[in-house]
Amino acid sequence: MPKLGVNIDHVATLRQARGTVYPSVQDAAACCERAGAAGITVHLREDRRHIQDADVYALQKALSIPLNLEMAVAEEIVRIALDVCPVEVCLVPEKRAELTTEGGLDAAGTLATLGPVVARLRDAGIIVSLFIDPDEAQIDAALAVGAPVVELHTGCFCDTQGDAAEEELARLIQAAKYGARHGLRINAGHGINMGNIAEVMRVPHLDTLNIGHSIIARAVFVGLEAAVEEMRVAIESVT
Repeated sequence: MPKLGVNIDHVATLRQARGTVYPSVQDAAACCERAGAAGITVHLREDRRHIQDADVYALQKALSIPLNLEMAVAEEIVRIALDVCPVEVCLVPEKRAELTTEGGLDAAGTLATLGPVVARLRDAGIIVSLFIDPDEAQIDAALAVGAPVVELHTGCFCDTQGDAAEEELARLIQAAKYGARHGLRINAGHGINMGNIAEVMRVPHLDTLNIGHSIIARAVFVGLEAAVEEMRVAIESVT
């Protein structure tokens, strides 16, 4: 059964909007854990627009479920990851002007840069994942650099409808099968919500679904524990 990882970046977004100490990302993580989340994801961006360095250290200390640290291939952030040693790191592309991650990492085009970073993280005992588009060339690149996990970017599927959505879903299914056949663990995330989760669950071999924005948005109306539980139950009901 696929597990639910909850991204709590936007709890920090709300906090940073006023420069207060609340809402607490540690309290948010505890709520997610009580509701059955299997892991917590945070993205430590180079511009520190939401999650801060101190959040990462505090979460790693407080959590009893795995911390998944999303990060760019940037030396400053790599050093923090090596110091914190979360259970998992997911390497993602990053642009200062983007509202959210706009696509998958071009692993195939950055092998020379990516390989040494993956090796350093793995040598520290960290599980390394690459956030990639559902493309066999990118999966081959993940294999080439020794990343044991890929997180398939579901955003293109989640943002389309009709025939285009079916085409994107077919790409995800094919990529998941290809990656699993080559021994990779398959995660997925971006844009997943209660309206499309049943379709996303048609993708085979899924280990973890990392979901953030839709859960935090739903929490405004029903509370965070309830929003996490709703998504967890939705995943379990499909399987």
